[in-house]
Amino acid sequence: MLFVDTGAWFARFVPTDPNHQRIKACLDANRQPLITTDYCVDETLTLLVARRRVRLAREAARLLFDGGGTRLHFLTPDEICRAAILFQAQASAGWSFTDCTSKVVIDELKITMGVALDAHFRQFGIAVVP
Repeated sequence: MLFVDTGAWFARFVPTDPNHQRIKACLDANRQPLITTDYCVDETLTLLVARRRVRLAREAARLLFDGGGTRLHFLTPDEICRAAILFQAQASAGWSFTDCTSKVVIDELKITMGVALDAHFRQFGIAVVP
């Protein structure tokens, strides 16, 4: 299973992003099931709208919520509580709350690889591509 983070989704959906081709090629070549979280989707759609890419946000929402080959993991209350504890420990290292929710899910589901542009993902102890 391959976890996809917010930055990778943003680059995938925005053709003018400097990482677009690299991320698109990585995802197109991938043969593992993709997984992301509701927090990553929220962050991606919010970022797209904030950067005035409303049309792309709508397209991304359709793809991510309508199946599109990506499993969407909705965090449980227990996972959110564990992420809050992790956030208290890692906020000073620059980890966002969404980073913490991703780490909790990655650990819980024993995911070993992720697509991310966020340097914190390398600190999670998983392989990061591209």
